[in-house]
Amino acid sequence: MLVKNPKFEISAVKPSQYPKNGLPEVVLVGKSNVGKSSFINTMINRKGLARTSSEPGKTRQINFYNIDETFYFVDLPGYGYSKMSKSEQEKVGDFIEYYLQNRNQIALVVFLVDIRHAPTENDRIMYDYIIRSGLPCIILANKADKIAVTKVFDAVSDIQSALNPLKDIKTLPFSSERKIYSEDVWKSIESTIL
Repeated sequence: MLVKNPKFEISAVKPSQYPKNGLPEVVLVGKSNVGKSSFINTMINRKGLARTSSEPGKTRQINFYNIDETFYFVDLPGYGYSKMSKSEQEKVGDFIEYYLQNRNQIALVVFLVDIRHAPTENDRIMYDYIIRSGLPCIILANKADKIAVTKVFDAVSDIQSALNPLKDIKTLPFSSERKIYSEDVWKSIESTIL
């Protein structure tokens, strides 16, 4: 997909702030610092539209990126960041849960995990939540540039076995550095939004 005019639209913490135009939404879910913002920048071929940070826990609102008036990338705050206060964690958790449960425009959840590690307990909890909610989902094994190319597909297979042993959900490698896996991800996105 050739993206021509992506733009950041709004950071929301409550439903009244969500966009009202009814465009489909591709939602990015994953723990803090797994690379959700970098994923957006890679997919739209822009360096800094989605703000990235080496400090986990930076995203604390739901960020909506309007992609050519066709769909939104929706960047949810990461989970599992321990330096956020308990009350902040609960507040963020509540508005994430409300969004996932009530937003009719969700077309696809892109669930990002780190290819270098087995899924954490928090990853499993979030994955189970997404599956129970009945939302369409793909799993991305991100940071594939951090391991040898020859090990990528075995690592993807291990992650799929850990999270989705039925293998009924597509699990793909991804790397913001290498950009070689973007096409397969675009195919999955386009099949749900077009």
